Amino acid sequence: MLDIKFVRENPEVVKQNIKNKFQDEKLPLVDEVIELDRKNRDIKQELQALQADRNRISKEIGKLMGQGKKEEAEAAKKQVAEFADRMAELSEQEKQVEADIRKIMLIIPNIIDPSVPIGRDDTENVEIERFGEPVVPDFEIPYHTEIMERFHGVDMDAAGRVAGNGFYYLMGDIARLHSSILSYARDFMIGRGFTYCIPPFMIRSNVVTGVMSFAEMDAMMYKIEGEDLYLIGTSEHSMIGKFIDTITPEEELPYTLTSYSPCFRKEKGAHGIEERGVYRIHQFEKQEMIVVCKPEDSPMWYDRLWQNTVDFFRTLDIPVRTLECCSGDLADLKVKSCDVEAWSPRQKKYFEVGSCSNLGDAQARRLGIRVKGKDGKKYLAHTLNNTCVAPPRMLIAFLENNLQADGSVRIPEALQPYMGGQKEIR
Repeated sequence: MLDIKFVRENPEVVKQNIKNKFQDEKLPLVDEVIELDRKNRDIKQELQALQADRNRISKEIGKLMGQGKKEEAEAAKKQVAEFADRMAELSEQEKQVEADIRKIMLIIPNIIDPSVPIGRDDTENVEIERFGEPVVPDFEIPYHTEIMERFHGVDMDAAGRVAGNGFYYLMGDIARLHSSILSYARDFMIGRGFTYCIPPFMIRSNVVTGVMSFAEMDAMMYKIEGEDLYLIGTSEHSMIGKFIDTITPEEELPYTLTSYSPCFRKEKGAHGIEERGVYRIHQFEKQEMIVVCKPEDSPMWYDRLWQNTVDFFRTLDIPVRTLECCSGDLADLKVKSCDVEAWSPRQKKYFEVGSCSNLGDAQARRLGIRVKGKDGKKYLAHTLNNTCVAPPRMLIAFLENNLQADGSVRIPEALQPYMGGQKEIR
């Protein structure tokens, strides 16, 4: 969410940013919110004037009574009462106008970084760099669920009977592989200096609207019926929410946290949810990383975060690449974002396995996450998040890249301690 003062002073910048994100339908909101802001400031000004007049006249009433000027005192009392009625009326108007301003400000997108390429959607994202050599073996690689089924490691049919499409049972070595990857990711991030955390898996609505846009919320979140609670779509939601309405001494920053959680997503309107497989599903688990830092440090942390994911995948012998997300592919709160994609030998192309985002002060402004500088002044923190690993999607890349010609799956050295020393599964 932008600062209303910034919108007031830079309307054309805000409008151009909206155009760059190909959201022209939001352009009228800029003038509308500026007019509401003017009205709000007029209300506040009148309230201040009335308050001053009421205080002045209230003091005169005592003097008039002492001088025996009862009629003048009664007239003054009547005037004070009229001031009070008008102030009450204005206070109600102020509440409504400020609510209308906030509603619009939650919709106007954040200002994107100048380095972000301008593009309409994810088809115009720009490849940055590749890590590892993509290999296509000289034997056929089956569909990922077929590989899992050879190990009696997945049951989509039973999950469909129990919960419907978009769910799965993982079993045996495949289930162990899934858990091992998460355990390894936990220790990998701890080794990078991050503090391990297991957060709440449900959050209140004020946290939801603090960490994401309304469009994301509608497409992703499951609401708990009869409760002001939502199932998290990623642990970033509750991890950033941890700092709601806090003031942190500057010297304590940055906070670098890595969190495990299950994730629940409606995947509303998503293609592929009906397909047989575990690429796009309603329930999965993830190892996340989040940073709360000083504004000047967020570009540095952004680069560190995506590099952590690249390094993690490379320790498991999975080739990856990074893609710069274009303006039209950025969620409204994001300043800058890149996707990490893993190589699929079966499809002979890369597919998304993680996303790294710098949100600037957008989440901090919504949630009241402030920093107290050494000079005593307070300012908004910057927040960032990134996926370390999210199986079972990551299992697709792992199985395809480590599948051997005889049907066995090689276990890279880094993962072997988490698999009881196994070097392969058969």
